[in-house]
Amino acid sequence: MSNIARSTHPGFMDYVRRDLYLSISSSSDACAPLLFFCMVITLVPLSISPNPEQLAELAPGLVWIMALLATLLSIERIFVFDHEDGSLEQMLIAPNMMTFSVLGKIIAHWLSTGLPLTLLSPAVGLMLALPENAYGPMVISLGLGTAYLSLVGAVIASLTVSLGRGGFLISLLAVPLYMPILVFGTSTVTYAVAHMPWSGPLAIMGAMLALALVLCPLAASAILRVTHSG
Repeated sequence: MSNIARSTHPGFMDYVRRDLYLSISSSSDACAPLLFFCMVITLVPLSISPNPEQLAELAPGLVWIMALLATLLSIERIFVFDHEDGSLEQMLIAPNMMTFSVLGKIIAHWLSTGLPLTLLSPAVGLMLALPENAYGPMVISLGLGTAYLSLVGAVIASLTVSLGRGGFLISLLAVPLYMPILVFGTSTVTYAVAHMPWSGPLAIMGAMLALALVLCPLAASAILRVTHSG
C-alpha cells in the first residue's frame, strides 16, 4: 500500500488523494456506477421506443434518474472501507479539524463517481436524441447535482457506517433527500429542450449545493463522532 494509504493523520488533500487511489485500486467498485448508468440508458431505446422525438421528451428525466441511482450504488464507499480497516478511528482522533477530512473524502467520491457521470452525459444525450441546445444545461446541472448527491450521501453514509454495508437502508434514507435536486435538475434540462429560460432552476441548484457544502461535512463529522464515541 502506498504512503498515502498508510498516513496516520492525513489532511484535506491527503484524503482526496488517498480515496482516489483506493478507488483506482478497486476499479470494479469504482466502475460499477458508470457501467450501470451506461447499460440502463442503452436499454431505454430498445425497451421504450426508438422514436427520436419520444426519446428527446423522456431524456431529461431518464438521465437524471439514472445518475441518481448510479450515485446510490457508491454512497457507502465514502466511509465503509475506513470503518472496516480502522482508518475511521484514526480520523476521529487526528489533531486536524475532522470536517476538512470528511470534505476531502466527499470530493474524492465526486471525482471518482459524479465527475465521470457528468463527462459521460453528452454521449448518453446523443443516444437519447437530446437536442443540441440542451447539452450545456445537462452537463452543468449534472456537475452541480452530482456534487450535491455526494455531499448529502456522506451524511447518509455516516449514519449507516456502523452497520457495515447499509444497502437498502442507505437507499431508503437517501432517496427523499435527493428528490429536490432531481426535480430541479430535470427541470433545467427540460426547459432547455423546450427553448425556455433554464437559469432559474439551475440557480436554485447552485444555492442548494452551496448550502450542502457548508452543512453536510459538519453534519457528517458530528454524526461520526457521536456514533463512534463509545
